[in-house]
Amino acid sequence: MLLQQQKIQFSEFSRLYDLIVPKDNLLRKINELIDFSFIYNELLEKYCRDNGRLAESPVRMFKYLLLKTIFTISDVDVVERSRYDMSFKYFLEMSPEQDVINPSSLTKFRKLRLKDMDLLNLLIGKTVSLALEKGIIKSRSIIVDATHSLSRSNPYSPVEVLRQRSKLLRRAVYSMDDDFKTRMPEKNESNDILKEIEYCSKLQKLIESDEALSEIPAVKEKLNLLRETVEDTRENYAISKDMDARVGHKTADSSFFGYKTHLAMTEERIITAAVVTSAEKGDGPELPKLLSLRSFLNGN
Repeated sequence: MLLQQQKIQFSEFSRLYDLIVPKDNLLRKINELIDFSFIYNELLEKYCRDNGRLAESPVRMFKYLLLKTIFTISDVDVVERSRYDMSFKYFLEMSPEQDVINPSSLTKFRKLRLKDMDLLNLLIGKTVSLALEKGIIKSRSIIVDATHSLSRSNPYSPVEVLRQRSKLLRRAVYSMDDDFKTRMPEKNESNDILKEIEYCSKLQKLIESDEALSEIPAVKEKLNLLRETVEDTRENYAISKDMDARVGHKTADSSFFGYKTHLAMTEERIITAAVVTSAEKGDGPELPKLLSLRSFLNGN
């Protein structure tokens, strides 16, 4: 069963937010600027409305995902920080003493509730509406461009993400114990995604085996992030060829396998529309779709 976003409950401790969370705090500004109720409306059909256990507010769950993106942390750590970080609690519209969710609930939300949703264009539309409302968009012209996106099955993209996360973990470990370098597993030097996952798993298990080291907050946070990334990569990235991706050409001599994201933006560089096609598609045919917001910008 689903209810609207819970507001901060009356609490004798609520005034702490005014004392602790500064007026110029980023999360306070986002909360004051944006009405997130549209998330509830968009996800309404993903929940049962009249029976079953009371579900956590989808607005709050979506805000958890924003916090994950802003601070680049795992499900486990974003929930843990919301336990004691007052700016997080304020952003999530929790009372200071309110308990947090189970991290597994957040994992299920991002994997199941958001499945098959066109979040990109949903958020673009809300961004444009907000920019118009606040008078940020003043121009009446649209700039059209395209950017290349690698296929999910292309090994370079997930490999690079895993390498970045494992590097962050190693740095955190070395800052605590430089001698740990001699114990590290041999790095994967190839672009084989399976070998990179294997390396990251070995690194993860090695750090976990040292209970004192793995519980140091700076290390634990990076360890959780790598663990989550490995699990998501195993689950989401197909090793076989992506049947929707195609070979595209950046120049006459260079090519890539994947997709092309066609973008429309205002002179203020605010994206107003995005269309994703396979890599070989030209920009021209997508122009009508990208200009669909022109009348909206002109106030018609």
